[in-house]
Amino acid sequence: MPSLGSRHDVVVVGAGPAGLTAATTLRTAGLDVVCVEARDRFGGRLASIDGYDLGATWFWDGEQRVAELVAQLGVPAFEQHRTGDAIMQDRTGIRRITGNPIDAPAYRFESGAHALAAGLAARLPEAALRLSTPVTRIRLVSEMVQIDTPSGTLRAAQVVLAVPPALAVARIDFSGDLGPDLIRLAEATPVWMGAIAKVVAGYRTPFWRTRELAGAAISHTGPLRETHDMSGPHGGRAALFGFAAAGALGHGFAASVTSQLARLFGPEAAEPTTLHVQDWSAEQWTSPAGVGNLTDYRLLGHPRYRQPALAGRLHWASTETAADYAGHIEGALYAGRQAATAVLTAHAGAAEAKIG
Repeated sequence: MPSLGSRHDVVVVGAGPAGLTAATTLRTAGLDVVCVEARDRFGGRLASIDGYDLGATWFWDGEQRVAELVAQLGVPAFEQHRTGDAIMQDRTGIRRITGNPIDAPAYRFESGAHALAAGLAARLPEAALRLSTPVTRIRLVSEMVQIDTPSGTLRAAQVVLAVPPALAVARIDFSGDLGPDLIRLAEATPVWMGAIAKVVAGYRTPFWRTRELAGAAISHTGPLRETHDMSGPHGGRAALFGFAAAGALGHGFAASVTSQLARLFGPEAAEPTTLHVQDWSAEQWTSPAGVGNLTDYRLLGHPRYRQPALAGRLHWASTETAADYAGHIEGALYAGRQAATAVLTAHAGAAEAKIG
């Protein structure tokens, strides 16, 4: 049995951008906060390797929360490369499209999107961020929220649930306290990128640019459905990346990818120096079983997620629950701040009640 642990004002479940935003906001406001994360790393879907993004990649004009955080943390950003022609691939063949109607103006992070998570995590004391700590049960006990993990039990006045709703209800036992309607909504809400594999192919040089290609392509035959240039600033750390349905993975997938890239961009693409395949459907702390069947994207940002559960003590916070920019990094930051605001309001109300 897990041992009874200490009490806190707030426990945040999940150390992705939403959870880290909520935790740092609440700690800055003076609350006693612990953020627990099932993985052995923080960042969630902000995952980078050697500067290549295996999860979230871009942010766009108008996404002020990301822009503010980039400025606060001093994270260098640069514009997505878009110059050149695009490629269209379908069953009739491959054709070049003058200009690049695929890529929209966007920005990237020089050292990868994980730099945002690292900057947020650095704002928390070591004891407040607990990795390799999956939550197995959340329930109300004597007007407190009890959070059970394999390594111990935490109690808090409020809890922020900063993981995809479908994952939460699949992995955590809520002892029937959430109610059937909310459970059904959470079970049906898609996990952003949950059924997607992201592929990054690194090269010595961005050779496609010398052919006046943007590195952008749309394919109706696959295995990559779309590709983009993922090179660093000025073409350094050259790379192309693309998305494939997770169901397309299997024996021979890597060879199929490099063959497709060669057809799209030239023979040099057949021999990447590195090839990273990130299957988000196989990430047990991102996607529940059957994630590919969750396709009703109208449920993202559902108003029910802005209503606290567990007698007002549980607050939703993941990019899937954001009222604006759901699925983006901006949505995760939005959800994290909204949850923190709700917690602070509840905390202030409880303090006033005690005084009264």
